Amino acid sequence: MSWPPQDGDRDDAPQYGSQQPQGQPPQYGQPYGQPQYGQPQYGQPQYGQPQYGQPQYGQPQYGQQQYGQQPAYGTPYQAAPPGTNIMAILSLVFAFVFAPVGIVLGHVAKRQLRTSGEGGGGLATAGLILSYIFTALWVLFCAGIIILSATTNHTT
Repeated sequence: MSWPPQDGDRDDAPQYGSQQPQGQPPQYGQPYGQPQYGQPQYGQPQYGQPQYGQPQYGQPQYGQQQYGQQPAYGTPYQAAPPGTNIMAILSLVFAFVFAPVGIVLGHVAKRQLRTSGEGGGGLATAGLILSYIFTALWVLFCAGIIILSATTNHTT
């Protein structure tokens, strides 16, 4: 059958698969007898539609939480506690290495802890106490050596 129909080519029965009504030419670029662009074939979902059993685009997979949602249980997004003050740690370390520096660092750490909200107050206190004890022992040792050397008779 040719298009346009001739007088002798008339067939009143609709053709199988034809989308166009009989007697009208197909639209420009549309093959005759095929479904129009964007129309699904038999048994196929439209483009962009989820396949059977698949979630739509942007939806979470089964059992997954969507972005931006808060957890279901507990207190969400607890702020992490601030870290330990470095000066407090160094105060405790220098109490054993060189005690006078431990005293200075302990006092600096105590001042910083009042304003920063960091942890380490116990470390700064322990560093201060040990630094004072070791400094006092060092001073007593040096004083004892000086007194002992002054009182001994050096006759050679």
